[in-house]
Amino acid sequence: MLSFNVAAISALVPSVASEFKTDPFTAGRMLWFYLIPYGVAALLYGPLTRSRDPRSLLLFCMSFLSFANVLGGLAENMNQIFFARVLAGLSGAGVIPVALILIAKTTPDIERGKRVGFFFSSTFVASLVGVFLSGFIGWRWIFLIPAIAGIVSCLTLYFIFPPLLLKKEDFTMQYRQTLEDKTVFRLFTYIFLVSLFYHSITQWLGVYFSLVNHLEQFFISLLLTTVSVSGIIGSALGGIFSDRLGRAKVIRIGKGLMIVVAFSLLVKGSLLILFTLMFAWGLGWTFNHVGVSTFLTDLPLTQVFESASLNSSVRFLSAGLGGVLGEMVMQKSFNFGFILFGTCLFILFMMTRKLIVLIPSCIQK
Repeated sequence: MLSFNVAAISALVPSVASEFKTDPFTAGRMLWFYLIPYGVAALLYGPLTRSRDPRSLLLFCMSFLSFANVLGGLAENMNQIFFARVLAGLSGAGVIPVALILIAKTTPDIERGKRVGFFFSSTFVASLVGVFLSGFIGWRWIFLIPAIAGIVSCLTLYFIFPPLLLKKEDFTMQYRQTLEDKTVFRLFTYIFLVSLFYHSITQWLGVYFSLVNHLEQFFISLLLTTVSVSGIIGSALGGIFSDRLGRAKVIRIGKGLMIVVAFSLLVKGSLLILFTLMFAWGLGWTFNHVGVSTFLTDLPLTQVFESASLNSSVRFLSAGLGGVLGEMVMQKSFNFGFILFGTCLFILFMMTRKLIVLIPSCIQK
């Protein structure tokens, strides 16, 4: 339910803009009205897991996320959608930090990559279903389906699963101490930058396919479905390769794929080429994403609570800022945007060894 409509909304921007008679770039703000509040709220949930039952936190998050999706599905204007997306961001922000904390505290080192990969694969499955259905059903159902699924999930979690008992600690926030560690600070600098450049491109692909390639909603949804399909594969393989090849190598492979795709989009190709590029784009992002997330679970347990929240917070804040930056640049020229952000990704690729400093507990080869 968390990921069902995040990617689908990128595909639906032209349709929503058409219904409410606004331009696609205004409607596209649905994306960062969700991402920025998510990034702010995520800072709270990791530390809260020290003193609260993770199941209770998940129930709280999923309940309000379902309510937000109902509001979005019944919206009568863009402002109501924007409000619903803000509420969805504030409530959905707890799911990933709590999940990563549970993996870090309950899984041996040599199996963490596999668990992280499986978790993110499940999110991409939901994303895949949402994007695929966006080509066939009305956009309102892309909000209402996860709302229904969320209610069912809440009932299942409440009545079937027992409280998740972890060792409780006092509620504290130790972000300053965590970021004083140079390894952690450099890692989150990298996460911020790669997410910023990735989302500056990916949030506007639906608009690019519509305005430049003149594709209909059906083909836009299929292209973004391809990103989700490769994301499922990339999450699973990225987790396995992170354990076998090392976190850093998987991160570099993923970023290399993203750079190739960014510059390849400068050439207007056939549908087959676009499908190939979207597959590589999703694979590159998820290799990078899973490699970094697995690296986070290798950090000392004293840093895991803050790092799990910072991971979501930094990713989504930079994703929201990437949406804003992408709007400013892509409105002027899509080609200039692909050159600019592709170059930024290349520079970041060259800086990876300096920003992601390996620690002894990580399994690297």
